[in-house]
Amino acid sequence: MANVLFLCVGNAGRSQMAHAFLARLGGHDVRSAGSRAEQRLHPEVVEAMQEIGYDLSDRVPRQLQPDPDAAWADIVVTMGCGDVCPVLPGKSYVDWGLDDPAGQPLERVRELRDEIERRVGELARQLDSARTTSA
Repeated sequence: MANVLFLCVGNAGRSQMAHAFLARLGGHDVRSAGSRAEQRLHPEVVEAMQEIGYDLSDRVPRQLQPDPDAAWADIVVTMGCGDVCPVLPGKSYVDWGLDDPAGQPLERVRELRDEIERRVGELARQLDSARTTSA
């Protein structure tokens, strides 16, 4: 089982969607955080996820805690935050250059949601394959 940390700037959109997708797939521990966490999730993200059966309405963005998060995470997935996301030493990194859904039309948020779901599925397959291979 891998500890996966999804990291974006506000933890109010991309990383929250990825967190929800991987948590539902199971088999790995998952967290999400933001380098500058916002006060609440973007309403368009909550709506787009609700459309496919994910209720994120009670989620609260979480501020990255570099020391405990670095100690916990096996893999860090950054999501379009560039230099704003800090580097946690000794961690395996994947960077997904994805647009921020904040203020985007719902149709664009749906496209981002679907792309994140696809990438999370692929990541889960890779992690599961690595676990099977090393066992």
